[in-house]
Amino acid sequence: MRLLILVVLSLFCCGQAKIYDRCELAKELINRFGFDRGTIAHWICLVEHESSYNTAAKGGPNSDGSYDHGLFQINDRYWCAPPDDINECGVRCEELRSDDIAASVKCAKKIFRIHSFEAWNAWKNRCRNANTSKYIEGCNL
Repeated sequence: MRLLILVVLSLFCCGQAKIYDRCELAKELINRFGFDRGTIAHWICLVEHESSYNTAAKGGPNSDGSYDHGLFQINDRYWCAPPDDINECGVRCEELRSDDIAASVKCAKKIFRIHSFEAWNAWKNRCRNANTSKYIEGCNL
């Protein structure tokens, strides 16, 4: 239910939203952004459960008052600004909610280099022990 509310609210918050098809996103992440084919099913699983493929998704508030932004639901406590001065990705949070996913991808890759998939609760709860191959089934990657 929370995810449905998140998707509906995010559709009204921003004018530049794109909702990806899972195969379209997988191909774009591999071909445009150089994601590894060996982990792409995990990325697609993560995105499905974090944002339902919606670039404009904004989740929260979380228990600490922070919000999560974009396809990868990147948290504004450390990774983007405002509200806090900590901005590890050097990006404004609204850029993470754009239909141009370049900033989101760059930041997600940075988070992954530092923390791996463990940075995302959706991955830990829904993808880590799952058969993620179903997320790219039929995509002809």
